[in-house]
Formats: sequence, structure tokens, C-alpha cells
Amino acid sequence: MAGTVDVRCRLRFAYRSKARAERIARSLRVDDEAFITTTVDGRTLVAEAEADSFLSLLHTLDDYLACVAVAEKVLRGG
Repeated sequence: MAGTVDVRCRLRFAYRSKARAERIARSLRVDDEAFITTTVDGRTLVAEAEADSFLSLLHTLDDYLACVAVAEKVLRGG
């Protein structure tokens, strides 16, 4: 059966405050492209990703999570 696979994922990260979630989101949006969207809902950062295959989605999420880790580390001052 031929066709494309549409794979989607939503990640939610809860932070202590809305301001912290917004700071993290601002730093992540720089790298957002057609594959992922970052928004803030209250004190929760929401990332929605879409890809044509599971492997492509995995690659996108791997990159995104690495960026989240760096942004959190920078905000901690470490």
C-alpha cells in the first residue's frame, strides 16, 4: 500500500511559572521550523511536531529535546 505516513507528537513541559515557560519557549522558537511548533499554555510549554515518518519524527524530537535541555541549563545558570 503506497502513500505517506503522517506522524504527530505533542510534548508538554510544566514549569514553576508562566514566565519561565515563556523564556524557554522564546529560546526554542528560534529553531522551530516547519516540523515543530512551540507555544505556552499557562505555565506549560507545548511542542507539537509532525513528520512524514517515524524516523524523521524521532530525529526532530531528539534535536528538540537537546535544545530544551540546553535552554533549561542556561536558565539555571549552569
